[in-house]
Amino acid sequence: MGSDAPRALAVRRLGVVRYGDGLALQQALVEQRAAGEIDDTLVLLQHPHVLTLGAKAAQSRSHVLATPQRLEELGVELHETGRGGDVTYHGPGQIVGYPILNLKPDRCDVHRYVRDLEEVMIRVTAAYGFRAARIPGLTGAWVGAEKIGAIGVRLQRWITSHGFAFNVSTNLDFFRLIVPCGISDRGVTSLERLAGRAIPVAEVEDRVIREFASVFSRRPREI
Repeated sequence: MGSDAPRALAVRRLGVVRYGDGLALQQALVEQRAAGEIDDTLVLLQHPHVLTLGAKAAQSRSHVLATPQRLEELGVELHETGRGGDVTYHGPGQIVGYPILNLKPDRCDVHRYVRDLEEVMIRVTAAYGFRAARIPGLTGAWVGAEKIGAIGVRLQRWITSHGFAFNVSTNLDFFRLIVPCGISDRGVTSLERLAGRAIPVAEVEDRVIREFASVFSRRPREI
């Protein structure tokens, strides 16, 4: 196989996974990828209701609008993470993607990596007939002034973790518990809200895999 052939991408679809378990899995995969024990990997899953805080946890926590009692009533967990970005919400109907990639030797550029993740979500949205775009100075994929896909990443020795969250059939009311990503003057949306019809998460996962492999020049195989 020539040196310019696409690198392999192992794809793992895990269904619904508790956030703490997802964190532990990511760290194990990062260590395995750094040791060369596994190929580049894309983990796709959904989380039960959870608010996650970025690396600057005190700042992120100030953007949680709900009281601890209210979160408990709604069954919403609160987790600190090691990723960049501010507070965000994960829940059923939202595709969370955790790419565990070795960006060496040819993609060692954090800004390019974030733009590439945005490109994946922009293309997925376009596949359903809607135009998503970037907003200068902000991250994520936006349809007008509403965010359909969020990004928060971590890199350790050019091995990526955390990643993106794309709203398919997400209950958008849960975003009212926070100032999403610390941005108070913009909203959130979902693919189903845009389309006005039910869209299976598994179908959108298929598209995410296809577009991710294209943007990152990888050869996907599900495991």
